[in-house]
Amino acid sequence: MVLKKIETDKAPAAIGPYSQGVAAGEFVFFSGQIPLIPETGELVPGGIEPQTRQVMNNMGAALAAAGLDFSRVVKTTIFLVDLADFAVVNGIYGGFFTGIYPGRSTVQVAALPKGARIEIEWVAYKG
Repeated sequence: MVLKKIETDKAPAAIGPYSQGVAAGEFVFFSGQIPLIPETGELVPGGIEPQTRQVMNNMGAALAAAGLDFSRVVKTTIFLVDLADFAVVNGIYGGFFTGIYPGRSTVQVAALPKGARIEIEWVAYKG
């Protein structure tokens, strides 16, 4: 199996030794996105709403770099600093998907890089 790196400047650059995504066979495994502005690498200002929208936009850009869209996402994991943000995140997140929603886990974590309140990682199917 040949692995292919997925990378775009329309999503934040990796801030460590990892790839934005890696295509492996029929699947693409994407690293977690936090709400960084791609052009500056800075955290989007505001609370959980603008941060969630930025993460979802970053996801869309990474998916597009792989020739995919949200309809191809089969699994996500959402990391939240505060599970009290769950309802707000759920509402925004749900608006990006149509048809079959991906499988999902949501967990509360003690902290995220750069003080982010949310991070999402996901797997997409190229099929």
